[in-house]
Amino acid sequence: MRLNFDLGFEPSYGELVPVFPRVARVTAKNPGPFTFHGTNSYLVGERELAVIDPGPEDDDHFDALVAAIDGRPVTHILVSHTHRDHSPLAARLSRATGAPVYAEGPHRSAKTPPTGRPFDSGADMDFKPDVGLAEGDLIAGEGWTLRTVLTPGHTANHAAFALDGTGLLFSADHVMAWSTTIVAPPDGSMADYMASLDRLIERSDTLMLPGHGGPVKNPQDYLRGLKEHRLARERAILDRLRQGDRSIEDLVKAIYRDTDPRMHAAAGLSVLAHLESLVDRKLVETDGDLSIGGIFRPV
Repeated sequence: MRLNFDLGFEPSYGELVPVFPRVARVTAKNPGPFTFHGTNSYLVGERELAVIDPGPEDDDHFDALVAAIDGRPVTHILVSHTHRDHSPLAARLSRATGAPVYAEGPHRSAKTPPTGRPFDSGADMDFKPDVGLAEGDLIAGEGWTLRTVLTPGHTANHAAFALDGTGLLFSADHVMAWSTTIVAPPDGSMADYMASLDRLIERSDTLMLPGHGGPVKNPQDYLRGLKEHRLARERAILDRLRQGDRSIEDLVKAIYRDTDPRMHAAAGLSVLAHLESLVDRKLVETDGDLSIGGIFRPV
């Protein structure tokens, strides 16, 4: 199934944009190769609010959120995962509103011991939630209930949130309409990511609101497309290894030949994530540490 990315999203920076009944979006002005046009923060509710992913530490975005809240009580602040484009503003917004911060947990490695590379520089190592969340935990306010759906993969602590009774899922960075997500060890895990895709395929969500870009309007077809994309990438890696490629650098040059070379470093991390999964499944072996500089061969 071919993936068709939606690049037509046009942000209205600093403005409160209704996107669903009782849901509105404020987009931070932090565009980039991994954030698209910026981070989407969501306000859920009408008279009593939850804020999902307050976003980066940015004065203009903080002011925009305060203006969007417009004096209404905020009862919950939810954080999908601990990257610096999503979580840092949570503490400041909590101090301003008095609302506790909810998340799966602090930043951590997806595996123990971690795959041999430092944490992503975008990791928010200072974040600690006031309340930890587990699968199925409910967060409720006046006129709305959010259900926690754990979706590790992009990070070990990634969570999505379902708006009960509506078919809407806040998918954060696990599922985005404009691009696939980055899965980079040790923060992320391809095995976890694929399992989380399967978990979402088993659900019946009809709309997803992501952390960047516009909505995913046909999520079940799109989820299957994402899964097939990753499986095709895995097959390509195994094929190149059988042809004699041994390094991640050589794999990236062969498999991502049509990709902007400026994105090859990120592609290398994605290949490392695939290789980690293949090594765990005993389809590939490596000399020494499982790392970006490792030597790999098929079993």
